[in-house]
Amino acid sequence: MEASNTVLSKEDNNNELNKSAVKIKKSAEKIKTAEEKDPGDNLIAKIQEKMHAFSKSQRLIGKFIIQHYEQASFMTASRLGNAVNVSESTVVRFAIEMGYEGYPEMQKDLQSYSKTRLTALQRLDITNNRIDPDNLLKSVLHQDIDRIRSTVEMVDEKAFDRAVDKIIGAENIYIFGAMSSNALARFMDNYFQLIFNNVHFVHPVNTSGIYQQLIRISENDVFIGLSFPRYCKSTTDAAEYAAACGANIIAITDSIASPLGAISDEVLLAKSDMVSFADSLVAPLSLINAIIVAVGIKRRSSLEETLSRLEEMWDENGVYTEIK
Repeated sequence: MEASNTVLSKEDNNNELNKSAVKIKKSAEKIKTAEEKDPGDNLIAKIQEKMHAFSKSQRLIGKFIIQHYEQASFMTASRLGNAVNVSESTVVRFAIEMGYEGYPEMQKDLQSYSKTRLTALQRLDITNNRIDPDNLLKSVLHQDIDRIRSTVEMVDEKAFDRAVDKIIGAENIYIFGAMSSNALARFMDNYFQLIFNNVHFVHPVNTSGIYQQLIRISENDVFIGLSFPRYCKSTTDAAEYAAACGANIIAITDSIASPLGAISDEVLLAKSDMVSFADSLVAPLSLINAIIVAVGIKRRSSLEETLSRLEEMWDENGVYTEIK
């Protein structure tokens, strides 16, 4: 009997190792695919490759983009032309020479390249290229409206539905976001705690501390990682560890090519961008709100009971101020 149990134990261990190996292999394949799709890296490499064949004006544009991509990515064609003393039409022709239909398409790829590399100080420096200082409030608000519109077009509704089902069916739910994404993770955790009794908020402490909080994660669990530029390494590392343990990984990020998106089972995309040195998280927050609403509807009966008890507790303890 003991020999039989030993054999079963070895088989179980081999199965677990095989599952982990498959998960890691799939993650590596996704990372490779995402890297191949990074248009910003391809643009810079292509400019460097073609530099010797450029005309004098094209070399001026190419050198400026390589040396000052953080500024160039948010310049209009006219401003970029003025910066290197060439015409706006020359900048447009340069973009076409690089294989784009026009300048806006090249600028989009350049922004993708720069947003993961800009320091907080560089972000502050280029604010004036993006925001009208005489109409700052409306300028910022309109940009956020555009980000939500972009998110509506980006998000995969089938992936959203699959993610919701995986969250509801999980034995344990782990939520992790570092730096500015930590605010998003806390918002999600706050409402998930009302809906589920198996939620674990992973605190962004040191590396060993993060792994310690994930020590019991398994294939029956879900790890929800939130990561936006500049992507925090600790979030990717935690997701990789959870994936190696067999957990389902749900990424809330801005691109399938992001470090977190490349290793996840379900990727939910939301448009994130910078407002000066601060990150705009309006669209990601709206996506998280949709997730909360979706799981709340599917767990309505238990949620109603929880909310009813909470209302009684809040009334008894005078939690909210009455408006007279």
